[in-house]
Amino acid sequence: MEQFAAVKRSKDGQPVRYLIVDDSVFARKNLARMIESFGGQVAAEAGDGLTAISEFERTHPDIVLMDITMPQMEGIEAAEKIVQAHPDARVVMVSSVGYQENIVAALQRGARHFVQKPVKPEVLYEVIKYVLGEDGVVATAANTGA
Repeated sequence: MEQFAAVKRSKDGQPVRYLIVDDSVFARKNLARMIESFGGQVAAEAGDGLTAISEFERTHPDIVLMDITMPQMEGIEAAEKIVQAHPDARVVMVSSVGYQENIVAALQRGARHFVQKPVKPEVLYEVIKYVLGEDGVVATAANTGA
């Protein structure tokens, strides 16, 4: 997998911490590999929306990567509940269910962005930088060989 310039938290230079929420273990592992290639750290994982809410409360991640279609509680509802309790939460929906109405509903309920599955690392990387805004900084290598 391609190595990306590390994205760090601007306030303390620490790795960006993620909560990965997907009912597919394979999808979670795939996202975890991408995040690690961005210099990030997996704070927690969840397989459904209910667990996502409790894991958010427990770990307070910088970014939540949330699937839409899951058992017990769908991702859009979980995202809404997290953002209601934590208005500064950054939730990015990651789903193969790319219907316009799902994307709009997710954004209206507090999600910051949407990434279509299958996830391309370069797309996720750009979305993460965008969603972090001023709270994120891209580490620059002293010698890039350019």
